[in-house]
Amino acid sequence: MSMEAEHTTQDQARDMGLSADEFDRICTRLGRIPNLTELGIFSAMWSEHCSYKSSRRWLKTLPTTGDQVIHGPGENAGVVDIGDGMAAVFKIESHNHPSFIEPYQGAATGVGGILRDVFTMGARPVALLNALRFGEADHPLTRHLVSGVVSGVGGYGNCIGIPTIGGETHFDASYNQNILVNAMAVGLARADRIFLSAASGLGNPVIYIGAKTGRDGIHGATMASAEFSEEDMSKRPTVQVGDPLAGKLLMEASLELMASDSVVSIQDMGAAGLTSSSVEMSSKGGMGMEIDLDQVPIREKGMTPYEIMLSESQERMLVVLKPDATERAQAIFDKWDLDFAVIGKVTDTGHLVLTSQDAVVADLPLDPLVNDAPEYDRPYDPPSTPQPADHTSLVQDMALSTALKQMMGSHFLASRRWVYEQYDRHVMADTVIESGGDAALVRVHGTNRGLAVTTDCTQRYVLADPYQGAMQAVAEAYRNITATGAKPLATTNNLNFGNPEKPAIMGQIVGAVKGMGAACSALDVPVVSGNVSLYNETDGNAISPAPVIGMIGVIDDIADTVDIAITDTGLSVYIIGQTAAANDGWLSNSVYAHVIADHDHPDAPPPVDLALEAKHGDLIRHLTKQHLVAAVHDISDGGALVALAEMVMAGQTGADITLSPDQLTHGWAFGEDQGRYLVATSDPTALEAAAAKYGVEIQKIAVTNDRQELKLGDSDIISSTELRGVFEHWLPALMESKPR
Repeated sequence: MSMEAEHTTQDQARDMGLSADEFDRICTRLGRIPNLTELGIFSAMWSEHCSYKSSRRWLKTLPTTGDQVIHGPGENAGVVDIGDGMAAVFKIESHNHPSFIEPYQGAATGVGGILRDVFTMGARPVALLNALRFGEADHPLTRHLVSGVVSGVGGYGNCIGIPTIGGETHFDASYNQNILVNAMAVGLARADRIFLSAASGLGNPVIYIGAKTGRDGIHGATMASAEFSEEDMSKRPTVQVGDPLAGKLLMEASLELMASDSVVSIQDMGAAGLTSSSVEMSSKGGMGMEIDLDQVPIREKGMTPYEIMLSESQERMLVVLKPDATERAQAIFDKWDLDFAVIGKVTDTGHLVLTSQDAVVADLPLDPLVNDAPEYDRPYDPPSTPQPADHTSLVQDMALSTALKQMMGSHFLASRRWVYEQYDRHVMADTVIESGGDAALVRVHGTNRGLAVTTDCTQRYVLADPYQGAMQAVAEAYRNITATGAKPLATTNNLNFGNPEKPAIMGQIVGAVKGMGAACSALDVPVVSGNVSLYNETDGNAISPAPVIGMIGVIDDIADTVDIAITDTGLSVYIIGQTAAANDGWLSNSVYAHVIADHDHPDAPPPVDLALEAKHGDLIRHLTKQHLVAAVHDISDGGALVALAEMVMAGQTGADITLSPDQLTHGWAFGEDQGRYLVATSDPTALEAAAAKYGVEIQKIAVTNDRQELKLGDSDIISSTELRGVFEHWLPALMESKPR
């Protein structure tokens, strides 16, 4: 047998996203020039998407351990203990570039990929979320991209039968040419039945399962690690094609296989396909692997070793089986009518060896691919500390109700119902709280335990101050989980940034990771999984940075949970975490500043006090557990009056503000000060006593009414029905409008 004879060049390496220095480094480590297949494998494994070569140094600083953590970063997904012998398995991941090129398939395969990351750990997926960012409303591509992405998310999730119950959708001009599509999945497993990816057992068979390999998605990982340009719009071949029905079969067959006690290790064929799965499994186990590419099931004629190894065709997995389990496993996949092929074996050589037609076509040591992959200490410019906008210059002379209507009808705050009603939120019959409030919540099937889930990030805060903005993203996710009554447990993240080779962008990344780390440590929500998506730029213009936070929490009894809807009249509404002395709220970089004052500047966002966040969260969880509150809502974008409006609209009630006119300022109504909640109670005395016991400042602001109106003053009254019409109008109107 002999190696392929062709040698590659620096120009070929550059076309695959490798620098001249990286090509030289590969040649040095191999002691020779790689052939085309080998260079393709290196280009995928050394891509930003797979190696985290620009961010790894900083990601190591994040808190990743805790009593609740079973498996942190390094596996397909993170795993945390939720009690009663059960574990939650979860992760968030990006599919940004593919979704811009082909929005339906890009979004659909993003959902399919994140689901495989979860069920490959032995967990049954129980919830899907997404974090979407599109360009400004009047951009000619926005309607097309929104329509395609939302259809893709729903098309895959609905067909595979897993509820899509939460997420967020933002619009900003910085995403005009580079949208963000982040998908999150959460699954449940027995804590003592988690499956890992490290290959072991000399001679154990290596099995390919799932769908056949085609030419779709070749070099998808490399594309996701480079800036966009106009020519990239033609890169449809690098976008994978998903099949949710095949995904459903693969999920059920894989879970049955793992239950049969046949599996040694298992890995999703995600980014970089067969390359990443074979390399990572072998490397983690300190082993090697031989693969006969002629045994790989393919659906297109004449596929080369290069194409087979770099394809990112969907619905595929790689498994190392126990030596006596092949026939048992084969029977399972025959039943589910899926491909099952013995394509290789585990070795102890520390090499990945590929053969085709009885010839060795690649022979690569694993260390250079993984452990010796580049890790850059990129130079960075620390972001300057922004100053808050002048408060008095922001305040406009208009009625509170007028400002509220304009804000609620803006792209910042308008209802996303048009999006989430396209998703099946109730399949599996365990959804307790769905989209449209703070966190969503699902029942742990067959129990009274609940799992709360959310995604959060306010990118305008991060753009202005990456450290404070990332802290705020964690804090808001923490509040959203807490608002359901659940205890926040752990975090996954998706770091969406521009080109890290630019010191200003690298400064954003460093600042955000530091802020995220500080918040996750202080709030005891360690980072157990995640994804980095860099080079989100088009023609040199970077996106607004979006370090999206996914968080989960647990509640012991779903009977103790609450949502945002105020459905009863005569309830007292309180702000938790604020007194009358703090009425002049933080308007700098607020929705009010952008919409009402037309002040579109990256001014200082509201500061985050992590100690108060924790203290206020403890009080809220006490109040919900003791059934002292009928509704809870965290105060975030738009401030207290927006939060109150959302609560009465959700419950089809109204509220009379009880503050004096001098207290009821625009700063109080629309300031975005952090660490606060609104709660509605029928027992003010008990609530005030609990707040005093916890040492938390509170303020009574309103009493609910049955008139479906917000009374903001003697002559400033707005019906919640009218407000709901404004709130629900913006997004459907955008999607029904004619292209410009």
